[in-house]
Amino acid sequence: MKKTIALLTGGTTGEWVVSVKSAATIAQNIDTAKFDVYKIMLNESGWFYEPADSVKIEVDKNDFSLNFNGRKIKFDGVFIAIHGSPGEDGKLQGYFDMIGMPYTTCNALTSSITMNKGYTKAIVDGIKDLNVAKSVQIFKQGDYSLAEIKNNLKLPFFVKPNSGGSSIGMSKVKHADDLELALDKAFKEDDQVLIEEFVEGREFSIGVFKTKGKIVVLPTTEVIPKNEFFDFEAKYTPGATEEITPGFMTEEEKQRVEEVVTQVYLKLDCKGIVRIDYFLEKNTGKFYFIEINTIPGQTATSFIPQQVAAMGMELKEFYTQVIEESI
Repeated sequence: MKKTIALLTGGTTGEWVVSVKSAATIAQNIDTAKFDVYKIMLNESGWFYEPADSVKIEVDKNDFSLNFNGRKIKFDGVFIAIHGSPGEDGKLQGYFDMIGMPYTTCNALTSSITMNKGYTKAIVDGIKDLNVAKSVQIFKQGDYSLAEIKNNLKLPFFVKPNSGGSSIGMSKVKHADDLELALDKAFKEDDQVLIEEFVEGREFSIGVFKTKGKIVVLPTTEVIPKNEFFDFEAKYTPGATEEITPGFMTEEEKQRVEEVVTQVYLKLDCKGIVRIDYFLEKNTGKFYFIEINTIPGQTATSFIPQQVAAMGMELKEFYTQVIEESI
């Protein structure tokens, strides 16, 4: 018997544009022989289903159901495709936990912690063969000294909103005098900012998911941006970044990276699809953790669809496995 799935998209941050594109990829590749899919839009004006005739049908938030064509539609589970808030920060997960609705992502606690880059780094620090760049976490209304930051960290460094995504509000600071401007930009996106020393090395991004109770590591993608760093434009403009999937690593590096990211998945108690970004440091080959995305992009230019293809799997089968593991 078919399962009825809500595909939840939109959101309340600047990342809603990416969420809509991700949901389009997922909708095109979900196995309709196994699942009835209803795409639900969530934004500031409400939660609603919009069928072909463009009549918006509001979701009943008491039990996350729809009244459509004279019948009540209840869902067996939710495929959350919202990047940023409230999909990636634990808010929706908490709501679904309260009403007993299964979903495809990490739980509320993991989602909320991993949205905070500084807190996540503190938790994963200590995993064998994992390194973290030296950093300072500051708060908008907090007491911090620019002079102290400049003394404690080596240039260049990255300044990024602590809970942001898609590299929005992020800057690479090469000159100490530019720090204040970079902080202003980051604080427009978040009340907490992470200032992190630059690690010179090759950048990679790797997907991890669980299926049939087993953690599977996808082939990695090597990221070579034409811009100064992997910013929003580089992420979502076709041709702005050279992306090599699978990225080249020695057999030793491949085995070590797979073990490290598996341990990250376990230590953060992840569920569903996550994507872990990392550097292999120049000359040393050391693994440096950058961040984890608990709802990684599924757009035409996103890494996860590339990596699934490199593994020799159809997206239809991949999404089936993700849904069946969660729901």
